[in-house]
Amino acid sequence: MNFYIALAFVTVGFASLALVCGRQKGKIEALIQNQNKAEKDFEKREELLKKEAVVAANESVKALRDEAEEEAKARRAEILRAEEKITKREDQIEEQAQKLADKQHQMDKKYDELISKEDYLAEVVEKQTGELERISQMSKDEARHQLFEQLKSELAQEQVQLIRENEIKIKEASEEKSKEILSQCIQRCAIDQVIETAVSVVSLPSDEMKGRIIGREGRNIRTLETLTGVDLIVDDTPEAIVLSSFDPIRREIAKLTVEKLISDGRIHPVRIEEMYEKSKNEIEKKMRQEGERAATDLGIMNLNKELTKNLGRLYYRTSFGQNVLKHSIEVAQIAGMLAVELGADAAPAKRAGLLHDIGKAVDQEQEGTHVQLGVDMARKYGENETIVHAIEAHHDDVCANTLTAALVKIADTVSAGRPGARRDTLDIYIKRLKKLEEIANSYEGIKQTFAVQAGREVRVIVQPNMFDDVASAKLARDIVKRIEDEMEYPGQIRVTVVREARTIEIAK
Repeated sequence: MNFYIALAFVTVGFASLALVCGRQKGKIEALIQNQNKAEKDFEKREELLKKEAVVAANESVKALRDEAEEEAKARRAEILRAEEKITKREDQIEEQAQKLADKQHQMDKKYDELISKEDYLAEVVEKQTGELERISQMSKDEARHQLFEQLKSELAQEQVQLIRENEIKIKEASEEKSKEILSQCIQRCAIDQVIETAVSVVSLPSDEMKGRIIGREGRNIRTLETLTGVDLIVDDTPEAIVLSSFDPIRREIAKLTVEKLISDGRIHPVRIEEMYEKSKNEIEKKMRQEGERAATDLGIMNLNKELTKNLGRLYYRTSFGQNVLKHSIEVAQIAGMLAVELGADAAPAKRAGLLHDIGKAVDQEQEGTHVQLGVDMARKYGENETIVHAIEAHHDDVCANTLTAALVKIADTVSAGRPGARRDTLDIYIKRLKKLEEIANSYEGIKQTFAVQAGREVRVIVQPNMFDDVASAKLARDIVKRIEDEMEYPGQIRVTVVREARTIEIAK
């Protein structure tokens, strides 16, 4: 029984195992089928992708091939154009080469003709030379020497003419530049000038004052004249008396003394002496102040007190109507400006210009020229030799050897010679004009002579048939030389020679 039970269990186990195995086999077969299907799908997709890649590759290759063909086509067109240009250029070169060959042939032909003509001309020249030697009775070397001498003479004349023209140009340019510099200097230091006079007029409140000035038995007027050294002229001039003296300082002291006496009203010898001493001290103080002011305005320092005092004395000193102190200041300014224009030091030029006429402060009291007195004074009070030499050379007593001396000399001439700076008397002015015309008229061939511009220019009109350009220039130089030797004058005098030829015909 147990056997049957066991057998039943075994049978049931095998049946279950067979059932299970059948189920697993179905699953495995299903998996196998699915795998086979997936493999087939993958193969189909792979085949499709391969076909698509082949199609894309074919299209890309076709596009590259088309692009390459287009580029090759463009290159071929460019090459064709370049070949056409080269061919055209070759044709042009060949044409030019042919033209050059033709020109060379023509030139060779002309050269041969020139050679033959040159031979012919050489033969003709040789014959003509021989004929000329026979006619002129001169050899070839002699003719050449004569021709050279003639050319040398002509070239010498041309050389002289060129030198003269260059001299004129240089002179005109230098004169123009000099005038510009000097005019600027004069404009920048314009100073009023006073008129030289030997008398001073004192106004009186009434004619009764004349009697009081004369005093009892003339004692007041004698005291005034004795103290001041001035002549008092009491005449019929209403309400005025005249003080006469060539010493401007004494005259100024006397004028101030009389004015103080008139203002005070007490006029007697003792009061006259008091007022004289007071006026004298005031004038000395005024001179010292003017000297210090002039030096300070020009920036001149360390000037000796005695030089400053004598410089102030020039305030009352005049020369040809020109105040000497103002003239000295003007000379200093002009000399300083000229030094600056030339790039030199202006300080010594100003100092020498201010002191150049210092001798005029004492020339009425001491013997000697104002130049020598100024030199002695400058040396005495410690001025250096550059300043002393400039003072000594400003009137050509010695040659100006320094730039400072030359500048002071020029500035002095400009200040004294410019129009209106000095006053000449009518007689001196007329004599100068007559002398200028006499010098010019003393030469032969002079047609007319005119002294113009207040005697600063002489215009000489000559007969054209007696003077050429060279002779006219020589005449001008000769007249200038005589004026310099025979006359004394401020500034400079221009001589202009005019040569004019006129030809007149009348149509009838």
